[in-house]
Amino acid sequence: QVQLVESGGGLVQTGGSLRLSCAASGRAFSSYTLGWFRQATGKERDFVAAIISSTAGRTYYADSVKGRFTISRDNAEKTVYLQMNNLKPKDAAVYYCAVYIGGSYYNPDSYNYWGRGTQVTVFS
Repeated sequence: QVQLVESGGGLVQTGGSLRLSCAASGRAFSSYTLGWFRQATGKERDFVAAIISSTAGRTYYADSVKGRFTISRDNAEKTVYLQMNNLKPKDAAVYYCAVYIGGSYYNPDSYNYWGRGTQVTVFS
């Protein structure tokens, strides 16, 4: 069983930055591929970024966040991060992290063990 706890959300002005964290339990953290998703009110849960479990740590991003968001991980701390820069009102959502279990990295159905999320609000 894996438990994930997101933190770092908050209220930020357009153009500002936030760093989200997702702390995981479990001994096998370094073997997890992890993803960040977001869900705005009344909308579907959308892929944001993923980081692969290998030491190479290959990353994938949604087109809407490329060049602004960076996913990273610290296996010793069992934590995955999402650095979000140049935030826009359209980035406002609840952000979730999850463990990849197979399939497309971009599909939320490919993930399990979701956290409860952290709210990001962007005002202009």
